Amino acid sequence: MSPASLPDKPALEGLEAKWGDVWEQQGIYRFDRDAALAAGKAQVYAIDTPPPTASGSLHIGHVFSYTHMDLAARYQRMRGRHLFYPMGWDDNGLPTERRVQNYYGVRCDPALPYDADFTPPFEGGDTKASKAADQIPISRRNFIELCERLTVEDEKQFEDLWRTLGLSVDWTQTYRTIGDAAQRAAQRAFLRNLARGEAYRADAPTLWDVTFRTAVAQAELEDKEMPGAFHRVSFATPDGGTIDIETTRPELIPACVALVAHPDDERYQPYFGTTVTTPLFGVEVPVVAHRLAQQDKGSGIAMVCTFGDVTDVVWWRELNLPLRPILGKDGRILAEPPQGIESAAASVYAELAGKTVFSAKARIVELLAESGDLKGEPRSISHPVKFFEKGDKPLEIVTTRQWYIANGARDEQLAERLLERGREVAFHPDHMRVRYENWVGGLSGDWLISRQRFFGVPIPVWYRLDADGEQTGDPIVPTEDQLPVDPSSMPAPGFEEAQRGQPDGFIGEVDIMDTWATSSLTPQIAGKWEEDAELFDLVFPYDLRSQGQDIIRTWLFSTVLRAELEHGTVPWKHAGISGFIVDPDRKKMSKSKGNVVTPAAMLDDHGSDAVRYWAASSRLGTDAAFDPQNPKQMKIGRRLAIKVLNAAKFVHSFEAPGGADAEALGASAITEPLDRDMLASLAEVVRVATKALDEYDHARALDVAEQFFWTFTDDYLELVKERAYGAQGAEGQASAVAALHLAMDVFVRLFAPVLPFATEEVWSWTHDGSVHVAAWPTADEVSDEAPSGLLPLVSEALIGIRRAKTDAKVSQKTPVTHATLAAPMLLAEAAGDLKAVGRIDVLDIMEGDAIEITAIELGEAPERA
Repeated sequence: MSPASLPDKPALEGLEAKWGDVWEQQGIYRFDRDAALAAGKAQVYAIDTPPPTASGSLHIGHVFSYTHMDLAARYQRMRGRHLFYPMGWDDNGLPTERRVQNYYGVRCDPALPYDADFTPPFEGGDTKASKAADQIPISRRNFIELCERLTVEDEKQFEDLWRTLGLSVDWTQTYRTIGDAAQRAAQRAFLRNLARGEAYRADAPTLWDVTFRTAVAQAELEDKEMPGAFHRVSFATPDGGTIDIETTRPELIPACVALVAHPDDERYQPYFGTTVTTPLFGVEVPVVAHRLAQQDKGSGIAMVCTFGDVTDVVWWRELNLPLRPILGKDGRILAEPPQGIESAAASVYAELAGKTVFSAKARIVELLAESGDLKGEPRSISHPVKFFEKGDKPLEIVTTRQWYIANGARDEQLAERLLERGREVAFHPDHMRVRYENWVGGLSGDWLISRQRFFGVPIPVWYRLDADGEQTGDPIVPTEDQLPVDPSSMPAPGFEEAQRGQPDGFIGEVDIMDTWATSSLTPQIAGKWEEDAELFDLVFPYDLRSQGQDIIRTWLFSTVLRAELEHGTVPWKHAGISGFIVDPDRKKMSKSKGNVVTPAAMLDDHGSDAVRYWAASSRLGTDAAFDPQNPKQMKIGRRLAIKVLNAAKFVHSFEAPGGADAEALGASAITEPLDRDMLASLAEVVRVATKALDEYDHARALDVAEQFFWTFTDDYLELVKERAYGAQGAEGQASAVAALHLAMDVFVRLFAPVLPFATEEVWSWTHDGSVHVAAWPTADEVSDEAPSGLLPLVSEALIGIRRAKTDAKVSQKTPVTHATLAAPMLLAEAAGDLKAVGRIDVLDIMEGDAIEITAIELGEAPERA
């Protein structure tokens, strides 16, 4: 491109659409399998991309984390690696169901028949039907169809935003976690878990969300600080005395199966091995010892109920206590009293039956007060209560039959293997590994994977019925070539649909898998495990898993688990963990807190390169504060992107001596000491930035490149521009122009991962092809010399000359007839450039350790135009 054909006013506006279309048309980011196979697996760089939940809108945290991933992708692509960079959509599970309910004003009732002509009552934001009572019940099939419809629309919007942000994803490699391929992978992995004994079905105390009527896994818990009250309640001892306990859940007294104290607690040692009688219900329960009892909490002795919290479950299991459940799946007290409550107390229990936990608590406190078993007034407290992370009511614990996958909680050998796999993965930053290890070490039970929901991957089993219509024997499973299957609508192998629910027939499993049971297989799904062996062998194990720190315990751990169980290896070599986005008060941004900023307006206001710069400025694992009222970093990023455009135009406006092609000037033309020192310094920048990116420290790479870029534009360009115009002869001009073009070429490539749109625009002015598949710069191509220190020395001298003019209150264009500087004699090597930019007629340099202007004579200031 000749200087005359450079754009008049290069601008950021419109670059996203312009270059996004070009990249798509030219397939810049597509995975070239043939080339990858020819190069070998070592030259493939595969990314296990987080599939965002397709249930609403993306937020600024997504932009933050996904940009970090894209920085690594773009860098590795420029290093010559063949990128396998897919995108998935996590579209099944509770978040999608909840969105569909609110969006369309419906709820699922599996008992209803399918209505082929059903039209939802609402379409979108006008619906106020956030409560079940306001939602129209529809069949499971109708509900799933609406889930499918809405997720497809959400995914289109997400893809548009990712394209605008400049994610260099291969959009031909996409998947949906509800799609057939994902269902086959999830069901295949489950069947193999089942065959190896790693998956099993059991009746067990289950964390239960009463709103959504579904089981909840340990990894999905969230503690919320809630108000409560300790009630002091008396239990009768055989000798006519009492033992007082303090409880926040008096409504569970009919579910009490023991009192427990610490074995070292001398107050209660005489009672160990004896029994006490529960108030109101007269049930005899043992007094037992256990290490988890807290001597300094309440009265030091607690009642064990089935079940009030997870500690109750531990006590019940380890002390082999009886089971007296009183809570149903709807969160209400069961109609029938538990075993042990005799007829005399049945009337008391009847007053609680059918009540919510809240109402039952109020009534039992009244009854305890009337009986004299309540001591004093309740003592108000604030305490952590467990919630489902997407729920609105405290979790209860009910006994249900669920499906589990072994995760090391009860298998020390598996736990140790998982810890070893964690040590094999390079965490960035390294300290994030501790969160993984703490999670493995703190597991209290196997992974509960079944959910009592509708839109998800069906658990692929059926159950035989005997002559009485009761379940019998082992589950019926399909063969892998029959997958995917839906046992709720497909007959079991060897049976007809008419035999469903009939004696000697079958029933199908109606539960679905937890969404993490599918998402934990994203490397297998994207790599087409067992469906495309060539591709899977090429990409697995992957190179990078990029994700947020809050899902280490869920997504990262479960993916390591599935890879270990199925393949006996790590799923990837590196885990890049992004920090949180926090508001100006340092609170994490989340939808539940109402402080989320959506990214669309942010991209419109500042441009994609500016938003990417903001994300790239934060190291992995570091929280980033964002104030939408003062987006300082984005303004800085926008200024940098604009400067890249303008500096490039200025550099490319210089012609080589005699009208020669400036791009054809080689390194041999760079002869001037100042030019050589600038390039030597730039080579060092390349070394530092490359090392930082190799270590997944994109913020360090950006910082070192940006700092020197401003030195280049503010100092070096000013110092050599007169020479670049030919003021000091052809040789000096050739040296300056060659150095300027080489440096700008390097800067564009250094900034390409962060500022993909501005750099692609600049690259197109002088190159064919895309900068994003150009070679990453190397120090050797820039300079083989060490920096001499000349550039900073000349910059400091220029600052001194300019300060002298400012102090004299004259224009910087005022000529200097004579100046004397004390300085290291190295400065003399760039005296010509300093004289030109400082408008100095005569310059004397005296030997000195530091820059000092010892004398200066100013000429006449130029007349104002």
